[in-house]
Amino acid sequence: MSFADLGISNDVVRALAKRDITQPFPVQQLVIRDGLAGHDLLVQSPTGSGKTLAFGIPLVERLEPGRKGLAALVLAPTRELASQIVDELASVARARNLRVAAVYGGVGFGPQTKAARQADVIVATPGRLEDLIARGVVDLGKVRVLVLDEADRMLDMGFKPAVDRIVGHTPKQRQTLFFSATLEGATGKLAAAYTRDARRHTHAPREDRKAEIEHRFVHVDSQAAKLDRLTGELRGPDGGRTLVFVRTKRGADRLVKRLRSRELEAVAMHGDKSQGQRERALARFERGDVEVLVATDVAARGIDVAGIGHVINFDAPGDRDSYVHRVGRTGRAGQRGAGTSFVLADQAAEMRRIAHDLGLKAEFEQELGHLAPAKKAGSAPSPGPQRKPRSRRRRNRRPKVAA
Repeated sequence: MSFADLGISNDVVRALAKRDITQPFPVQQLVIRDGLAGHDLLVQSPTGSGKTLAFGIPLVERLEPGRKGLAALVLAPTRELASQIVDELASVARARNLRVAAVYGGVGFGPQTKAARQADVIVATPGRLEDLIARGVVDLGKVRVLVLDEADRMLDMGFKPAVDRIVGHTPKQRQTLFFSATLEGATGKLAAAYTRDARRHTHAPREDRKAEIEHRFVHVDSQAAKLDRLTGELRGPDGGRTLVFVRTKRGADRLVKRLRSRELEAVAMHGDKSQGQRERALARFERGDVEVLVATDVAARGIDVAGIGHVINFDAPGDRDSYVHRVGRTGRAGQRGAGTSFVLADQAAEMRRIAHDLGLKAEFEQELGHLAPAKKAGSAPSPGPQRKPRSRRRRNRRPKVAA
């Protein structure tokens, strides 16, 4: 199947061909026709599946060049993802004589304000967009197409109130394209609230994780032991370009300092870094100037760097989706990769559930089967040691008074 077969204009097909993009990815085959027809979409698809063009192509095709006012809005959870979306849409938007602007925090208002006033399409993070709305720079009253990308992550980051307010500024008669790694629970409720008679599509990549990614679970006794183990991994034969995940921003900075004290160069990427600092860190990592990037989950959302051979969960992921998102940064485009998770004893039960849910039971039990198994749901907790009741006479005894 070609893009032309999906009903895409010759101008956009040529723009894609100049980038050597000639055949649509599976998620694009699934959704582009419905998007071009003007239907609302609910699409469950993981990062790295080609979803940006899946919503970007219908978006630019349905807009009319030369109309005054903002015509389309794409909401994204992080600066990195917003910037990546703009880069991906730039060529197809130019082919349709449309202007795309990025709106996110961490940089000055001046250039963004000018670009936003002239844009047909804005790709924005919620916080900075609300700032520009409050300043009268952005008016969403004429938005025809609204895209929410990685909506589940926006909920995880606490953006729901801001997203609700932003959506409230858009016309009710609009096309809404809702993309998320999951459409269950709170995300599903949000999707139902924002869309009307939506066409639902689920893109599940082939279950070939084991063929591309080696999953390892390593028991460590303490935080200090984790640092020693990480040092060994980075200096070992499987070192190379490595992405290390930690839980907190302070933890990322602290780990970089500790690695440097052991003569291992690394850079940190997290939400307290300015946009310039984050872009420079990512550029050094992409160029290979430094082979270790230490990141939090939020900062790493949207990172798509080729050649990451190893992902290390220095701090254990909080849930199944976090594990998939983290380890999915390696083993891409048919290349092999490794995902290593350090597990403390008190984290073993939760990590066992995650591993078993992902079909990684054998890998987990091989290394950590000796740790206490997870308790069965609904089982009563085992009673702790019983304390003997204190003697009433002792409790009622009058205190001694010094003479």
